[in-house]
Formats: sequence, structure tokens, C-alpha cells
Amino acid sequence: MEKTLPNNLICLFSSSCAILVPAAASKNKVKGSQGQFPLTQNVTVVEGGTAILTCRVDQNDNTSLQWSNPAQQTLYFDDKKALRDNRIELVRASWHELSISVSDVSLSDEGQYTCSLFTMPVKTSKAYLTVLGVPEKPQISGFSSPVMEGDLMQLTCKTSGSKPAADIRWFKNDKEIKDVKYLKEEDANRKTFTVSSTLDFRVDRSDDGVAVICRVDHESLNATPQVAMQVLEIHYTPSVKIIPSTPFPQEGQPLILTCESKGKPLPEPVLWTKDGGELPDPDRMVVSGRELNILFLNKTDNGTYRCEATNTIGQSSAEYVLIVHDVPNTLLPTTIIPSLTTATVTTTVAITASQTTSATSSNIRDPNALAGQTGPDHALIGGIVAVVVFVTLCSIFLLGRYLARHKGTYLTNEAKGAEDAPDADTAIINAEGSQVNAEEKKEYFI
Repeated sequence: MEKTLPNNLICLFSSSCAILVPAAASKNKVKGSQGQFPLTQNVTVVEGGTAILTCRVDQNDNTSLQWSNPAQQTLYFDDKKALRDNRIELVRASWHELSISVSDVSLSDEGQYTCSLFTMPVKTSKAYLTVLGVPEKPQISGFSSPVMEGDLMQLTCKTSGSKPAADIRWFKNDKEIKDVKYLKEEDANRKTFTVSSTLDFRVDRSDDGVAVICRVDHESLNATPQVAMQVLEIHYTPSVKIIPSTPFPQEGQPLILTCESKGKPLPEPVLWTKDGGELPDPDRMVVSGRELNILFLNKTDNGTYRCEATNTIGQSSAEYVLIVHDVPNTLLPTTIIPSLTTATVTTTVAITASQTTSATSSNIRDPNALAGQTGPDHALIGGIVAVVVFVTLCSIFLLGRYLARHKGTYLTNEAKGAEDAPDADTAIINAEGSQVNAEEKKEYFI
């Protein structure tokens, strides 16, 4: 097959050789080559990946295409491989396109590649191959376990081999930490970079078991960043809290006090005391692990109980003031039978009012009395007695008044008819008759 080459050479290809001979340029090809121009695009590839270099010509009259590397070595001339490199392969070869692939790309492959169209004169197009250096997996240094609460911790995260320089970010409890130091250094090959970031913070007990994450972001990693994680181990003094089994301990009931202690290392065991001394009644006050069991509470158990926890870092304690309450008394309901007298209605109303007043009074408790203590309702009993006395006095008063008025009427009538009457009954009858006669006379006179 005959191909046109620069300097008026004709290449005769066979299966075993390639011979270049002088030849005259065709005027038709020169005229036909006007308006032709190769088109290429820049390519970016991750180190170790595969790059595809494509050169296209929209209008071509059987003119050859060629790819050459940054060292100006010919890689492919049309569909013929010129450089012995097993990483370079032909993808597509036609009069309008020449595409080749470079596999297992290294940083040394980066540079400017040239596509040539052998017209008169030769036309070229440049494509820059950018190779991204993949950062190595980051490493966190500076942590020595364990760390004491309140100490200043300095962690350093480092990664090498990135091109361009990678970005390092810190996270603690999934929250990003912004106040960090960043350092970038060029590697010995003068192509890649080593970057490091330092995180300083003061630890407390809330940091125990927390994961601190160093994340490396780079365009070569796509959406999967590389991370390194360090779980913190913080030692701290115990924190102690006493939890009672019931909020209202009563006499005769059992009580369990639980000493809840948190610390690292874990404090074990705990020490129980009462009012600054040992437990007074070991038979009823039994310590089981972190629990203090008091059987059959009584008034002598009142006092301040203390739980003390100790570990290798320090000591802490908590106190609980025990007040044993009386068992409440339950009153039976009182039934009031109304009296069959004229004061029945009055008595019922009075009793209702008294009960209301008594109920109101019963709600008002002595502020000095212990919570939950109850006893006989003396106000209710006193109210009932007062009502009964009041009703009795009213009945006596009404009866006396009635008797007094009846006696006065009797004496008056007796006096009016006593002049001519032989006895008191006759006098009363005469007095009544005289009143009738007087009224008749008055009527007659009028």
C-alpha cells in the first residue's frame, strides 16, 4: 500500500520490512489537503490506569495519521506499531481517526503527545496527558495509651505519593475539626507530595472510646476517600451516684441503695459507711457488690449513708440522707344518722357544711410534719361534736320559748275573768265572752 510521507518519501510496507523511497508529490493531494486539521483532547488518568489518546480528522483524502510521545518517539503510524512497548495498543485506525491506549500509566508517562497529519505541510495537534499520583493510606501517630483526663494530646496524620498534593481533614464524633496545622513537602522524585496535618486538643472523660478520624481527599480517589482511625482511651477518676429502690421509705419495709460508679479503670469494690462510721447493724444491713440492702427499716436507720469508690486515678464519693417514714393509718368512713326532729333539715345542712370545712381543714397539714404521716382526723370529730351540741341547744331554746309564751297567754285570760268567776277556768271563759260582747257592741255602735 502506498502512503504519502514528508520530504516526498514513499513507504512501501510488506509483512517483513519497511523501505522509504523518494517520490514526487501529487498536486491533487496537495489541493485536497487544504482545510484538513487533526483534532485531539487533553487526557487525565490515575496512576496505574489506562489512557486513551484519540486523533480525528473530519475531512481526509487518504492522508496518514501518526501518534508520538513527549520524547518525539513514534508510537503508531496509521495502524502500524512503531515503538515496542507492550503497554501501548491500537484502539481504532481509519482515514478519519487514530486512537491508541496506554495501560498501567506511570508518572513518567505524563507529558505532551502529538498527533500528526501528513499533508503538505504536515499539520499537528497536541494532547497533554496528566497522570494523578494516588496518595498512600494515611497513618496517625502521636497516641500513647492510656491518656489521663486533662492531658494535652497531639495527633499527626501523614500521607505520601499524592499528585497534586492531597487534602487532610479531621473528624471527631462525626464532627469536623477546623483548627489544625497543615504541612506540604515535595517528594524526592519532584513529582509527588507528602502532606501532614497535626491536631492538638485537651482530653476529658467524654473522649473515652471516641474515634478520631483522619480523612484524605484527592481527585484520584473519586468518591471514596482514604481514612485512618484512632480510638481514644482516657483514664479518669470515678463519678459516684446513689440510687434508692424507693423514693419514700417506710418503717418495716426493705430498702436497697445502689452505688452507681463510673470510672476508668472501673472502681471495684465500693465502701459503705453511715454517719462517718461503719454500718451499725450488719445483720440487717448487708452489702452485696455495689448494693446496700437494709431489711425491715426502723427509726434508728435514719442518717447519712456514704458510698466511696476508688481506682488507680483517684477517689470519689456520694451521700444519701435516709428518713424512715411512719406507715399511714387508714380511717373507716363515718355514717351519720339524721335525727327525727324538727331540726332534721338544719342538722343535715350543718353536717354537710361541717364536713366540707373539715375536708378543707384536713388538706392543710403541718409543714413541720414528716411527709406521708397521717393520723386520726381530730378536726372532723370536733366538727361533728360541735354540730350535735348546737342542735341540742337550739332545741332546748325553742322548747323553752314555746312553754313561756303558752304560760303567759293562760295567765292573761285568767286575770280578765277572775272578778266574778269561782275558779280559773270559769275566769278564762268569762274573759273570752266579754271580748266577743265588746266586739259586738263596737260593731253595733258603728
